[in-house]
Amino acid sequence: MCAWSLFKRSPKAATETSDRRQLPDGLWTKCPKCSAITYTVELNNGSKLCPKCNYHYRLNAAERINVICDRNTFEEIDISLRSPDPLEFKDSVKYKDRIKKAEKTSGDTEAVRTGVAKISGRAVMLGVMNFHYMGGSMGVVVGEKLAHMIEIACEKSLPVVIVCASGGARMQEGIYSLMQMAKVSAALARLSQYNLPYIAVLTDPTTGGVAASFAMQADVIIAEPDALIGFAGPRVIEQTIKRKLPEGFQRAEFLLQHGMVDTVVTRDKLKGTLANLLDLLH
Repeated sequence: MCAWSLFKRSPKAATETSDRRQLPDGLWTKCPKCSAITYTVELNNGSKLCPKCNYHYRLNAAERINVICDRNTFEEIDISLRSPDPLEFKDSVKYKDRIKKAEKTSGDTEAVRTGVAKISGRAVMLGVMNFHYMGGSMGVVVGEKLAHMIEIACEKSLPVVIVCASGGARMQEGIYSLMQMAKVSAALARLSQYNLPYIAVLTDPTTGGVAASFAMQADVIIAEPDALIGFAGPRVIEQTIKRKLPEGFQRAEFLLQHGMVDTVVTRDKLKGTLANLLDLLH
């Protein structure tokens, strides 16, 4: 027998190797910032922070509620509200079909959840936007849910916390979506007349009509690290003014340096920060 035959792999052995069970997809998550590999279950069971660089992964509404609210204290309101498709809008896909798809992929019936909750024992009216639902776009239902939540806050003398995550007004609802900027702003003006505090938490991204209205009207504006915050995107601005923008432009830290937000708070400290502010303001 030649020496080569001693080390030659048999066809059977090769088949056994190829039949081994493959690891399922999604078992590990690669950080888009530092490329660190994290066990996905561990990442999802926490605050979705990269253990190496503290990168803040985007959260959906349910995950955000779990992070900042006391357990089982969030009581949602206006769950049954749905967009009426006022323009009967259609581009490549009917708007009604986009809504159905968004509900399926996001797990929510709209781009915001509203309700009453407790944060470290303090009762608040809470609105949490979900970027996973059509980019967190603000349509008629989003405006109605936020305005109604603020009205209840006035009636019950409760502070308001809104967690923003949005690409802006919803184009499929045209002028109706833009009217929500004024609608929510008017409700917040009434809240101020009642001397009740409003705290906004700006997450990645907070842009467009949301950034141009209620996101920037709070008594205290908190931003998450490295969150994109602004009206138009950096690329659009560069193309308009024909100039290169500064490093970090429209990121949370840049806005903090220029007085546009009050503080930048990491997600693991957000609940405690909100509790302290509620004690001071209410």
